[in-house]
Amino acid sequence: MEMLRDADIDPAPLDGKRVAIVGYGNQGRAQALNLKDSGIDVVVALRGGSGSTIEAESAGLPTALLEEAVASADVVMMLAPDEVHAAIYGEIEPNIRESTALGFSHGLSVRFGLVKPRRDLDVFLLAPKGPGTALRSLYLKGKGMIGVWAVEQDATDNARGIALAYGRAIGCGRAGLIASSFAEEAEADLFNEQAVVWGGVPELLIAGFETLVEGGVSPELAYLECVGELHLIAELIEARGIAGMKEVISNTAELGALLGGKRIIDESVRRRMAEVLAEVRAGRFADELRKEEASGYRRLEDERSKARSMLLEATYQRLKRTS
Repeated sequence: MEMLRDADIDPAPLDGKRVAIVGYGNQGRAQALNLKDSGIDVVVALRGGSGSTIEAESAGLPTALLEEAVASADVVMMLAPDEVHAAIYGEIEPNIRESTALGFSHGLSVRFGLVKPRRDLDVFLLAPKGPGTALRSLYLKGKGMIGVWAVEQDATDNARGIALAYGRAIGCGRAGLIASSFAEEAEADLFNEQAVVWGGVPELLIAGFETLVEGGVSPELAYLECVGELHLIAELIEARGIAGMKEVISNTAELGALLGGKRIIDESVRRRMAEVLAEVRAGRFADELRKEEASGYRRLEDERSKARSMLLEATYQRLKRTS
């Protein structure tokens, strides 16, 4: 594995170039501010009447109408939600100049054909491996977040240099940039979201909490045991790795993990994980994402409402008020 850092990366490919940030959400805001602080000419591309205009300008970022910003840019970075990339790209493609670099921070819309870039464009991926809020806070501390980079189209022979210079400018080069592909990044990220960190872990926490409460344990203690300690193991793994984490916890905790862990995460779970990965690669999730956007996000809104009404959430709010 090649890990590139600032000292390995030439910033010159972005010299004198303008970057248009399309989408001023979690990643858009962080990347735009980091680019600006790195001395890059950046503009936030927004539709007329967008509520983000005041927010972006208050942060010291120049803004322009979507079409104008794209037409003036040497690099167009697509940071709007994945499911609207097709509509946005269809709208802006006539305004993208020949040989412009088109960038993404997630491989989904290119990997699964939501966006089919013109052949004259450089197409690159620069994906920070974490949320935009953390990307920004790390940058301000003089640190960085590991990122993944890839090139899908190299129309000008400059795509690699632009991708790496971009990663350097947003601070990822401080921590390291790892080469990948649009397909690999998209498939791994979507698998993780469904089966592990964002899907599997929260459901495991909820199931543990509810099992203890149904067994007669108070909601407050059940929350502290099953949810409240999560950050501790995350911090230990971040600092020491999984093997190192096991070496510093108590013998009681380590033996409990040995006896219980593989009973919960057994071969049937691993088979279902493999099924999730196969479905991701077959494009089933991308299809579901398009359907969800077309429905006005009905399932997501319903699930958010259910989550807010859970006993676990009410317990969290009570504990938060007393802390």
